[in-house]
Amino acid sequence: MKVEQIYTGCLAQGAYYIESGGEAVIIDPIRETEPYIEKLAREGVKLKYIFETHFHADFVSGHLDLAKKTGATIVFGPMAKTEYDIYSAKDQEELKVGKLTFKVLHTPGHTMESSVYLLKEESGKDHAIFSGDTLFLGDVGRPDLAIKQGAVTKEDLAGFLYNSLRKKIMPLADDVIVYPAHGAGSACGKNLSKDTWGYLGDQKKNNYALREDMTKEEFIKEVTSGLMPAPQYFAKNAIMNKFGYGSFDEVLSKGAVPLTPSEFEKLVESHEALMLDTRKPLKFAKAHIPNSISIGIDGGFAPWVGALITDIQQPIVIIAEEGRAEEVVTRLARVGYDNTLGFLNGGIEAWVANNRETDQVISISADKFADKLKSGKVETVLDVRKPTEFLSHHLEAGTNFPLDYINQNMHKLNRNDTYHIHCAGGYRSMIAASILKARGFQNIVDVAGGWKSIELTNAPKTDFTCPTGIVQEDIDKAFKAVI
Repeated sequence: MKVEQIYTGCLAQGAYYIESGGEAVIIDPIRETEPYIEKLAREGVKLKYIFETHFHADFVSGHLDLAKKTGATIVFGPMAKTEYDIYSAKDQEELKVGKLTFKVLHTPGHTMESSVYLLKEESGKDHAIFSGDTLFLGDVGRPDLAIKQGAVTKEDLAGFLYNSLRKKIMPLADDVIVYPAHGAGSACGKNLSKDTWGYLGDQKKNNYALREDMTKEEFIKEVTSGLMPAPQYFAKNAIMNKFGYGSFDEVLSKGAVPLTPSEFEKLVESHEALMLDTRKPLKFAKAHIPNSISIGIDGGFAPWVGALITDIQQPIVIIAEEGRAEEVVTRLARVGYDNTLGFLNGGIEAWVANNRETDQVISISADKFADKLKSGKVETVLDVRKPTEFLSHHLEAGTNFPLDYINQNMHKLNRNDTYHIHCAGGYRSMIAASILKARGFQNIVDVAGGWKSIELTNAPKTDFTCPTGIVQEDIDKAFKAVI
């Protein structure tokens, strides 16, 4: 038996490869299939099944392309209805892979079709659960992503989840390994651990949602409170996973096309293409194409694209570091942004060499910012961190203006005012600065290093509040204030 976790950091997502007796199963694959195909070839095994734990909302699964290329059967649990061929397994049904057995445990709650796959060893002993978004380490899946008008409520789903966990998961032995679909950084839960696997016994002891003395009413209240609205692309990804999508190979072929500055500019004009600059934030600050948007490839790239670019069909052209354009196209496709039209060949250097206009974002050190603040030369400070980050510790002069909601809240700003912007470390603030500049806000100053650097200055700050000490009422008020 071979069990391998294939973790994708930018999505905080775990796919799984399990092999036995010349057969294999892959659970919750990401969009690009080539790594899986190559692995199967190296191991000399046949892919028998592709298990999907549910209709994913935070990424586009690779199940369709992988099934077409390998002939493997796509398996969902009960209640999954698709526009393509699947095997819909029954609750408690057992499926064989080599000498191993997988038992399907239907666990509605995160979504109605959510299912956990229990892996049994050749001896029959329970070995591990592939828990999808039903059970994370430190948390459980949020119950508000599968809500439709007039259908179940998040409270209904939370009630189903309570039953699923206590009837299907908690009776399993403490030494059963938990392999979740996500870890810290995913928006599919609110308290996910940085660990990517663990033991069920530890979760029974430490996971707030698995407390033995917790009533159903308490569970519903805890799992439905403090949830930030889901990123807008979640619903669109879930639809793609349910109804189908175009071939990733075709998306890559169309998107990884080198463009001269002239070709690049013509595509922007003729297709109203968004110019996406994926270089490091400080490189963007020094020189960028006017009206381009900065979302660096080395940060939380795909989730921020999904949160901020509201049209999933938006034509996109790319400015990237040398040799990274294909990576950008791939990571865009992972969250369903398939309409990439090419990349600027030679990058910003080619643009400058062609005598074309560039713009800048003023970026100052935290020390200089503190001095300006002390002398009264700062009009407005926009703290673009999440409300919970802002609540824990912020500048006395700071205004919470979360990047997550920048499109909804931009009307609250005045184009004639000067705004000093910071986040935690500089990544989100440059995204915010680029969006504001593209929308006509020219008086933007970025604070380099963000809160991590500001904390070390003498700028007046509020008292630090431990995140676990922030009461739910404060969180709810903060969310309402910024949405």
